[in-house]
Amino acid sequence: MSDDGIRSDWATKDFYKELGVAKTASQDEIKKAYRKLARANHPDSHPDDTAKHEKFKAVAEAYDVIGEPAKRKKYDQAREMFSRGGFPAGAGFGGGAGGFGGSVNLEDLLRDRAGGGGGFGDLFGDLFGGGGRARTRAPRATRGADLETTATIGFTEALDGATVSLRVSSDGACATCRGTGGKPGTQPHVCPTCDGAGVVTASVGGGFSMNETCPTCGGRQLVYDDPCPACHGTGQGRATRTIQAKIPAGVKDGQRIRLRGKGGSGDNGGPAGDLYVTVKVTGHRVFGRKGEHLTIDVPVSFTELALGAEIKIPTLGGGPVTLKVPAGTPNGRTFRVRGKGAAKADGSRGDLLATVEVQVPSSLGAEAKQALEAYAAATADTRLRSGLFEEAK
Repeated sequence: MSDDGIRSDWATKDFYKELGVAKTASQDEIKKAYRKLARANHPDSHPDDTAKHEKFKAVAEAYDVIGEPAKRKKYDQAREMFSRGGFPAGAGFGGGAGGFGGSVNLEDLLRDRAGGGGGFGDLFGDLFGGGGRARTRAPRATRGADLETTATIGFTEALDGATVSLRVSSDGACATCRGTGGKPGTQPHVCPTCDGAGVVTASVGGGFSMNETCPTCGGRQLVYDDPCPACHGTGQGRATRTIQAKIPAGVKDGQRIRLRGKGGSGDNGGPAGDLYVTVKVTGHRVFGRKGEHLTIDVPVSFTELALGAEIKIPTLGGGPVTLKVPAGTPNGRTFRVRGKGAAKADGSRGDLLATVEVQVPSSLGAEAKQALEAYAAATADTRLRSGLFEEAK
């Protein structure tokens, strides 16, 4: 393994032969061959078979290159160039037809960082994710973080909709250095660890390597000798802002609303995240809510239910309506007043559900008491609770 994470013998390996396919095989044929060999040699199925373990790693290495069209194209180009030179891995290039004059070390070619692009360093750097001339890439745009907050609104506001002001705090660019991580007034330079690539190549064992974010520059490709005194070089700060959020009509208590693009700001031109608002709705002294319907408990007297009556009840945001209570109405019956409930998504409204509840007076005048005593005497033969004893048996 070279210092750049490139194995100099890769150029002489035949990945097509490793997978048992022709050089002209389609990507589907390559994928099928890889899956078949991977299943047959997977370490989980053969925990004690070292030979199959090695075969599995070789198959995975081959598929990692020719299983991806862009890498496969560069691999084919590299194989063709190296076949013309006719040299062994790690040795010098000899002269000859199609070869290179003089003796050139392979490792030197792979590590050549001087001059323009187009050499073996560029080719293998693209092919294997490391090595070759390090090229500065534009920092990757990343989406901002999603944020959470709560909003408390009144009962009526939940029905009609409202616009509320929300204070939102989130991680953002440091206000002192504007996200650069450097002390204001100083200039950055290319990161010496990754040579401005933003990533470094690390060995993961078994002849494999992978790219990871550069630990020195954090993927930003540039570093400052003097870090920002406010954020200590992280480029991150805490920002608080006020936004206007529109709460739709008909929102329910505890409902979670998504506001697109109102979350944390993205990095390097990336889009902002979303803001999730959990709505808390305060109660009402008179009205309740049941989905798209409003509810109300209406106090009535025994005589109104027994004899029947017409009573007026309030509506939310409108004038009173008359409720016709038929004679003999049982306590707890619910009446429906259409179109006086909560707003629906289609613009129509639900209903008002009015439940009658008998109110027992705490004290009686002499005349009322005499009248009730007369009523009790008149209905003394009514056995209201006889059914309880029969059912109890």
